[in-house]
Amino acid sequence: MTKSIIKIEQLQFPWQTQDPFLFCAFHNDSYPKGNGKLGPDASLSGRAIGSDFSGKDGWSMYHGQSVPGFPAHPHAGFETITIAEKGLVDHSDSLGAAGRFGNGDVQWMTAGGGVQHSEMFPLLKDDEENPLLLFQIWLNLPKASKHVPAYFGMLWNEDIPVHEHTDASGSKTKVKVVAGTLGEITRLAPAPDSFAANAQNEIAVLMIDMEPNAEWTLPVASSGANRSLYMYEGSSITIDGERMNNMQVASLHANEATVLKNGDQPARMLLLQGKPIGEPVAKYGPFVMNSQAEIQQLIMNFQRTEFGGWPWPSHSHTHDPKSGRFALHADGRKEIKDQTEA
Repeated sequence: MTKSIIKIEQLQFPWQTQDPFLFCAFHNDSYPKGNGKLGPDASLSGRAIGSDFSGKDGWSMYHGQSVPGFPAHPHAGFETITIAEKGLVDHSDSLGAAGRFGNGDVQWMTAGGGVQHSEMFPLLKDDEENPLLLFQIWLNLPKASKHVPAYFGMLWNEDIPVHEHTDASGSKTKVKVVAGTLGEITRLAPAPDSFAANAQNEIAVLMIDMEPNAEWTLPVASSGANRSLYMYEGSSITIDGERMNNMQVASLHANEATVLKNGDQPARMLLLQGKPIGEPVAKYGPFVMNSQAEIQQLIMNFQRTEFGGWPWPSHSHTHDPKSGRFALHADGRKEIKDQTEA
């Protein structure tokens, strides 16, 4: 291995991450045409409806019964960063916040002391397929922030800055800066109590697109930061001359300038970086605390309060099929990005 590379390994499901991240769920579903009711125009026989992760015919229903997705469920003690590169997500939560986002948008939610939310994947197109490409990254919270108020924030695709680089051969690399610093771009999390809201934590979430044969050098961060590079589309790249194939992850030294050289196909990668929290991690499903005793207390709290209850008509709530991308925030503020599906 070169001096930049700690190790290269095959990706698991969910994707393995380094502290301060907990994991990354990668969803790449080739959903068929819609059936006019936001579900797939296809037979659901042979699927374990309610818990379908089969990937049958190139897609899954997950926990959805008629619309694919994840009906209402709780979270506490961490954050979710949901990057919807293709397709749409209908979000609803116990704060009263809601939204439809996708096709490059990012939702950033700090669960903190507790929130319920649902994430459904409405298949709006009845005359063509409805592909979905989505990442949900779980970012931990330190003990001091485990019980901060829950918060829902949006980063709209057209507002997310993109860094462009053209190498000596004329080949281009585009880097979408969801979080972190790159050149003159600095992006902090939209959630006020996020671990990424403090620049000293060096959180970076970058979406990297490289043309065939493009070359680009990752910027240097501090030696205290963990850095992982995930390849999810393309054939292979070289990292300082060492080959990494599609659906592999490289753990890198963040304080080394790392040269990426793409192969003969377009390549897409995700980079996650951050300083480790370095605290004990106790996990139970959707709850992440520092000890099992805290987990038990959190479960009892959820049983008692349901984190504010569920204000929507259904645990699999979806929005008006005619609606475009929008966000309804917990304070009643509403953003409308377009009137029809993007």
